[in-house]
Amino acid sequence: MFSWTGFYIGGNLGFGWNQGGVSDSAPPTGLGVAYGNPSGNGVFLGGGQVGANYQFSSFVVGVEGNFEWAANNSNSFPGVATPLGTIRVSSNDRWVTTLAARFGYAIDRLLIYGKAGGGWLGAGNFAVTNVGTGASVALSNSNTNTAWLVGLGTEYAFTNHITAKLEYDYLGVSNASYTVPAGAAFLPGDTFSSGGRAVQMLTAGVNYLF
Repeated sequence: MFSWTGFYIGGNLGFGWNQGGVSDSAPPTGLGVAYGNPSGNGVFLGGGQVGANYQFSSFVVGVEGNFEWAANNSNSFPGVATPLGTIRVSSNDRWVTTLAARFGYAIDRLLIYGKAGGGWLGAGNFAVTNVGTGASVALSNSNTNTAWLVGLGTEYAFTNHITAKLEYDYLGVSNASYTVPAGAAFLPGDTFSSGGRAVQMLTAGVNYLF
């Protein structure tokens, strides 16, 4: 019988979806507008993983760290009509990294597994634009957003060292807020808050098992 016990390192490619709503503060500092989910929010992902397995009988437990870079990370939310004109917001998340426990059941060279753990989302730029006038303000949040993670996957060992996997992950991301500086010419003092945030990822990868 094949043994999954050992350390491994590998790379992966895939696709991700970002979702969540945005709203700004109520008058007089803000417009009190709610924005829907981002449109065209699918992005290509690429990255790598490193981890370790331990097999006893047919059960496999382990831990895995993962890093994903977003190839196209701009998410635009639908424009909303306001007294100032049509306002549109967009966000820019650059990367995702996760650390999770892995637990599965092995049928010789086939492994079916689940994952549970946490993750971090690279906080990117946030922009607010008046579509009619072109006035815009770019904001940044220096904090890395935290997330919880669950996932499912399957992996197959083609040789004693080369394995390939297909994996789905869901990350529930913490809320974030962005405040327009008081001296800004556009919406000074307005605070934009994002909630109900989530990232879904579907990736395929190859590992080298030591």
